[in-house]
Amino acid sequence: MCNCGNKRESFAAQPSLKLSSGQPVARQGNKMWPDVSFEYTGKTALSVRGPISGKNYRFAKPGDTQLIDYRDASSMLGVPVLRRLK
Repeated sequence: MCNCGNKRESFAAQPSLKLSSGQPVARQGNKMWPDVSFEYTGKTALSVRGPISGKNYRFAKPGDTQLIDYRDASSMLGVPVLRRLK
């Protein structure tokens, strides 16, 4: 039986990142898609936490823009005071 050059063992030996909840975290590096810009249209300030990346995004004043991780972008579309920029 072929062991394919011990690839299984070398893959299993690589350390993996995990959240405190035990869920694996995507590795940094080449991103599948580019990040997305959003503009804040509210009246005061806004802090939002990305549900996938866990990053905190802070919009200090109306008109502020932030580059949002592409993995969090779809959930940010549900925030009424955030507008996606092209």
